[in-house]
Amino acid sequence: MNELHEQLAQRTAQVHCRMDEACRAAGRDPASVQLCAASKTQTSGAVRAAWNIGIDVFGENRVQELVEKRAAGAYGSTPLHFIGHLQTNKVRQVVGAADLIESVDSEHLLLAVQKEAARQNIVQPVLLQVNIGGEASKGGVAPDGLMALLEQADGMENILVKGLMCIPPKETEPAAQRRWFAAMRSLFNEAAAHSWQKARMEILSMGMSGDFEVAIQEGATLVRVGTAIFGPRAYPLPAEP
Repeated sequence: MNELHEQLAQRTAQVHCRMDEACRAAGRDPASVQLCAASKTQTSGAVRAAWNIGIDVFGENRVQELVEKRAAGAYGSTPLHFIGHLQTNKVRQVVGAADLIESVDSEHLLLAVQKEAARQNIVQPVLLQVNIGGEASKGGVAPDGLMALLEQADGMENILVKGLMCIPPKETEPAAQRRWFAAMRSLFNEAAAHSWQKARMEILSMGMSGDFEVAIQEGATLVRVGTAIFGPRAYPLPAEP
């Protein structure tokens, strides 16, 4: 075991301990929550070093990184999610490459994903991103527009909605952070109560390195953790072309 692999294994074990404690506090089975390692800015070598240490999914925020690391075989057999903002002109590079696109945040993007998935003759699994805090700086459908977007997506032949994702406002107080996660869980439950043709509410993706315990306590089934596994990222990042 090389030094990097050992460091990543230790950090991931610590994250799993925190996840397990949060599950126990909420009376949940730890197996009900998956760990997505957010590997933005990490090299292919660093991602390879994270194999077989308890990571369920790799998540990429940037299309160029996803394409390059995937071509280099960095993810191995671990499922790959796209978790960043997706521009419609980059859809062709992500559809079929990502096992799940977590950030479908508008009708415009939904239609573009459907068109490309149809061209490839595949069904693309997605999550719908909700702008739970109504922040202008973040993507996502407004909470009161979610059901209409779900209904539209449910009728698309080459789209399979598997749940919801959010990036809530960053609060300084845990109680304030909790209310956003609780609101998201309420929306998730509302969506799950509907009878859809294909869509199913299996995944509630919310919570990152600083707040994933609270997210788990409020019902997250997948948490996206980067810094707590890989360490601090190098900023600023160059803009994608």
